[in-house]
Amino acid sequence: MDPINIFIAINIIATFVANVSGAKKGVKDKVAVFRDKPKTYLQTLPLVISTVNLLILILAVFQIGTLTYEQKFFSLRIISLIVYLIFSWIQIWSFKTLGEYYSQEIAVRKEHKIISAGPYKIIRHPQYLSQIFVDLAGAVATLSFVLFPLALIQIPLLILRAKEEEKLFLKYFPEEFKTYKEKSGFMLPFIG
Repeated sequence: MDPINIFIAINIIATFVANVSGAKKGVKDKVAVFRDKPKTYLQTLPLVISTVNLLILILAVFQIGTLTYEQKFFSLRIISLIVYLIFSWIQIWSFKTLGEYYSQEIAVRKEHKIISAGPYKIIRHPQYLSQIFVDLAGAVATLSFVLFPLALIQIPLLILRAKEEEKLFLKYFPEEFKTYKEKSGFMLPFIG
C-alpha cells in the first residue's frame, strides 16, 4: 500500500476512536431536552455527505476511484497529507472543546451556553472549516477524482448550516452572541 495512504488509514482509525465519545453524546441528544431544533435539510444533508465522503476516502486509501499515483504528484500529495492531518485533529479539538454541548444536530439545549474557548476563541465554526479541509486535502492526497467534487459540493451546505446555527444563537443569546461574533471570525480568523 502507498505510504501516504497508510498515514491516512491510520489517521482515519485514530480520529474514529477519538470521536467515539462524541458519537455516544450524539445518541444521548436524541432524548435531551432542547429549546429549539429547527426542521431543515441542513440537519441531515451535510452529515450524509460527510459520511459518504468518509466512505469514499476509505475506498481511495485502497486506490479505488483515484488517479494513478505518479512521482510528479508526490509533493502535492505530501502537502495535502499534512493539511489533512492538521485539520482532522483541529476538528477533534473542536468537538472536545464543545464538551457536553457537542451535537450532530443544529439545536439549542435548555441549558446551553456559548463556547468561546479553544479554537472557538478565533473562529466560530472550526469544526466545519476542518471538515472542508479534511475532505479536500484527503481527496488531493489520495488523488480521488470521486471525493474531490463531493467535497466541493459540501462547502456551501456547511456554510449554510453554520449560518443556521448562528440564527439560533442570536435568537436565544442575542447580546452574548453579538459580543462573541465581534471578537471572532466566521470560518476564517478576522473575517465575518
